[in-house]
Amino acid sequence: MSEDIKLIDVYIMGKHYKVPEGLTIMTALEYCGYRLVRGVGCRAGFCGACATVYNFKNDPQLRFDLACQKTVEQDMYLAQIPFFPAAKAIYDIEKLEPVGATVLSIYPLMEKCFGCNTCTKACPQELEVMWYMSDALRGDIPEVMNKSFDCVMCGLCAARCPQGLVPYNYALLCRRLYGRYLAPRSKHLDDRIKEIEAGKYNAEIDKLKKADKNELQRLYQSRDIEAAY
Repeated sequence: MSEDIKLIDVYIMGKHYKVPEGLTIMTALEYCGYRLVRGVGCRAGFCGACATVYNFKNDPQLRFDLACQKTVEQDMYLAQIPFFPAAKAIYDIEKLEPVGATVLSIYPLMEKCFGCNTCTKACPQELEVMWYMSDALRGDIPEVMNKSFDCVMCGLCAARCPQGLVPYNYALLCRRLYGRYLAPRSKHLDDRIKEIEAGKYNAEIDKLKKADKNELQRLYQSRDIEAAY
């Protein structure tokens, strides 16, 4: 390794390692030979599966982040939460009404929230989790959708809730209700669906199915795309 690369001390699950300064927690884990079995989004899995809890030597305060975003620091003690055991209700979105009473009937424990704001402090996306919980209790589904839109369901809010609540599942239900019943319809999308159902693109799809890998790569690379500015 080049002598101008500075190595720092980190502790992964209590074991000491030296890693290059500037790595994300994710790349530092891989540098040390670890691999998150439950794949994360940037590792051919899904986003939100690299939730990390950490503190520092002689500093017991717990901190929270996503391993793909946070860079390692000197004397950092790391532990992963690739899955948090939070129960999710089973429901048929086609049989639900987009009202607050629906959310409460499916997740009645939501009323136990007393606004301590621990969930917001734990969120690595800096979402206003406590506030969208309040919106959900008031039945304001569009506002829950807006405030929780960037949630990656990492589970850290649930891990820290003293009442054992699962805010991200409540928000997911509200986003589904909004998308199914409340979101403005797109005329362009409706028109395209009608074209597909009428068979307008069948011949083109059949042609793509019969093409080999080289032809598919050629078509992909020669496609018209909007210029980046």
